[in-house]
Amino acid sequence: MSTPSPSATAAAILPLVGGAANVVSVAHCMTRLRLGLRDRSLVDEDALKALPAVLGVVDDDTYQIVLGPGAVARVTPEFEALLTTSAASTASTASATSTAAELASRGADLKASRRQRNATPLKLALRRIANIFVPLIPALIGCGIIAGLGGLLVNAGLLPSLTPALAAIASGFMSLIAVFVGYNTATEFGGTPILGGAVAAVIVYAGVAKVTAFGMTLAPGQGGVLGALTAALLATYVERWCRTWVPETLDVLVTPTLTVLLSGLVTLYGLMYAAGEISSAIGTAADWLLSTTGAFAGLVLGGLFLPLVMLGLHQALIPIHTTLIEQQGYTVLLPILAMAGAGQVGAALAVYVRLRHDHSIRTTIRSALPAGLLGVGEPLIYGVSLPLGRPFLTACAGGAAGGAFIGFFSTLGDRVGSTAIGPSGWALFPLLSGNRGLGPTAAIYAGGLLTGYVVGFAATYLFGLGGRQPERTPTTHGQRPAA
Repeated sequence: MSTPSPSATAAAILPLVGGAANVVSVAHCMTRLRLGLRDRSLVDEDALKALPAVLGVVDDDTYQIVLGPGAVARVTPEFEALLTTSAASTASTASATSTAAELASRGADLKASRRQRNATPLKLALRRIANIFVPLIPALIGCGIIAGLGGLLVNAGLLPSLTPALAAIASGFMSLIAVFVGYNTATEFGGTPILGGAVAAVIVYAGVAKVTAFGMTLAPGQGGVLGALTAALLATYVERWCRTWVPETLDVLVTPTLTVLLSGLVTLYGLMYAAGEISSAIGTAADWLLSTTGAFAGLVLGGLFLPLVMLGLHQALIPIHTTLIEQQGYTVLLPILAMAGAGQVGAALAVYVRLRHDHSIRTTIRSALPAGLLGVGEPLIYGVSLPLGRPFLTACAGGAAGGAFIGFFSTLGDRVGSTAIGPSGWALFPLLSGNRGLGPTAAIYAGGLLTGYVVGFAATYLFGLGGRQPERTPTTHGQRPAA
């Protein structure tokens, strides 16, 4: 079966989420189309999950449709275009549907109040942080792969005239990442984006080397993305404060000037030093954790990552990964966390073998397994392991075993890292880096994946299905099996 075009996928999704009138916001991350809906009871979830292009759905603060990397970036603009067309064609009948819109809004309010128990301050804060960094992931991936390619050419002694150009291309974004973080931070917290970027740019400006704070000379880039985030957040609050008392006639002159000046001074004489200390502590803690408690740390990190993915909170780790990449050239945490996906794949394979008479779930696994091998775990999580219950726990066991494998080698001095964030599974191989060369690093990572597959499979096969093979009534392809 051929893959449907992005426009066909968007056209198929729109009526199943209640039509254009039910959509209030559209966004996307690496794998998911994120929709704000007025009334989620209008969603035909079974039909939605049966669409060939849909890998799964997540009902969270936004309604999230998992389409996979690449596909979501093509479908989203087509979906937005459909919304624009529908809005234009229905404008003349808006007054006739006002009552229905009010009822839909009331239904959305009721559903929002029901979900309010899960909207804890911590979860909301983590999601906002994720919203700052998720848009940066494509650039991180692209630059990371280019950096890896450049490193291979240098080690092989090939194309010496080209490698400086590759290094410049790969490093340019990372040298200015603080500016992008500042821009996105101001956007997320309601400030003027360009002012957030302007204040964050102070951190990477070479002239800060002439500034002395706390008896120390500052270094360009000191504080990294953490300093940029806090500086832009401060700028947002300064900007709001200015708008409470600056006359409108002077606002265009006074507000941006005071925002950049006050926030910039605090950044230079406080935030850069503090954020620099925190960033150094993160790097030191990661090194100590893996060099002294490697296997145990890997077991814990690999075993707990799937629940974070399930809750959508795994993106909150991006600042830590980015900080490690800035400091060391790679993040040693991502390969360990990627083992959770290996455990998930192993668990899904065991379910496929054990439930050989359940054609529906076997079809779901066949559809979702390629994405799972490439590190996109949501289809297997929401389509297989979570609905069945125990396989989710045994998948975590596989992830813990794979993480312990990589962590064990860390205690031996073999560090496995990734030069960028985003991919995992097999897709992480082009981004691997370490202190022993690409060959040993790739071998250790492959060993971790194999360990995760085997333990996830064995644990699920032996314990994940309660010792029996349940019979199920066949359902439409793509539907979530019953718990």
